[in-house]
Amino acid sequence: MTLLLIFRTALKALGRNKMRTALTMLGMIIGVAAVITMVALGTGAQEEIETQIRSAGTNLIMVRAGNWSRGGVSGGMGSSPRLKVKDVAAIREQVPGAQYLSATVNTRDQVIAGGQNWYTRIEGVDVEFPLIRFWEVDDGDFFTPTDVASAAKVAVLGSVVRDNLFGEGVDAVGQLIRIRNQSFRVIGIMEAKGSGSFGEDQDDSIFAPYTTVQRKLRGRDGTNISGITISARSADEIQEVSDEIEAVLRVEHELIPGEDNDFMVRTQDDITSMRTGMTQTMTMFTLAIAVVSLIVGGIGIMNIMLVSVTERTREIGLRMAVGAKGKDVLWQFLVEAIALSLVGGMIGVGFGFAVSGGLTEFLQWPARVPPDAVVLSVGFAAVIGVVFGFYPAWKGAQLDPIESLRFE
Repeated sequence: MTLLLIFRTALKALGRNKMRTALTMLGMIIGVAAVITMVALGTGAQEEIETQIRSAGTNLIMVRAGNWSRGGVSGGMGSSPRLKVKDVAAIREQVPGAQYLSATVNTRDQVIAGGQNWYTRIEGVDVEFPLIRFWEVDDGDFFTPTDVASAAKVAVLGSVVRDNLFGEGVDAVGQLIRIRNQSFRVIGIMEAKGSGSFGEDQDDSIFAPYTTVQRKLRGRDGTNISGITISARSADEIQEVSDEIEAVLRVEHELIPGEDNDFMVRTQDDITSMRTGMTQTMTMFTLAIAVVSLIVGGIGIMNIMLVSVTERTREIGLRMAVGAKGKDVLWQFLVEAIALSLVGGMIGVGFGFAVSGGLTEFLQWPARVPPDAVVLSVGFAAVIGVVFGFYPAWKGAQLDPIESLRFE
């Protein structure tokens, strides 16, 4: 019996009871659609995370102060007073791969302008901050080294802060804002940038010289800083530069071998790995549930094929009586099972694309179906058909022709 004839016979048998065939495929359709949707959501989320992290800066390396504690009371990460302005100078001098550097001092406070107020993040940074973050000034200018040296009370607003204090799109350059009891002159507006690597709104910020934030808003002497933001010269040098920065700071802080760092060094790759790792864990969990539904679909196929073998016992006996061999019967039922899985799988792929597209269109949820997910889903559906269809096919092939012809 030729393979073409086996296929034709199998498809004809499936077509005899279209409703049962459709219901049998339903489990496979739902399973494959679930797999495609889960993979699309996971892939889209990972790409969104990577995009957000890359938008935070170019070849970014971040140094943060460590934990400060006294008398058993911990001040929390970032509270250590040991990260200082001189550390920035040491890195600039001793790490040639560090292209741009900026000391950072951050706080949050209520900002008032005219009759409006807004609670926002105030970031004290240095003049190279826009180069590190690859962030352009949309209107006006960024502050200068002179402003930093003199702790000038000047500010550059994020677009969200500008819109809430002065009105959407209003030219706020030259206006005055008040933070606590200090008046700042607005000298620029940053271009809109969107969400950052941790989901925060980057445009909901005010940028001022770090010396100003430290002395005028935090009331300190200006030597201690919260962190250092660095841009490596190239992406290939990020890890090397990160290691060199750690070595320089250990010397500057007089840490002996074996003593823990009193600072943290993080790269974009570290942050990306951490965030995508969490996303992958959730994706794998939901994917496992989707695979279970595929297996349930396979069990449904086995059940229907066993029923089909029983119902067609006389037909099997007649075919064997006129010369068909056991392997011909086995192939016929196996092809029927594989056809159910494959057709159901391909329909499921279509549903998966439709659901993913719907989530992106109506819920603005990032979703992208990678090509290998389609191949794996259809391939897994075929494997399910072979695994769960083999036993019914084998059982049909083992029937005795004489006993089959007597079957009522």
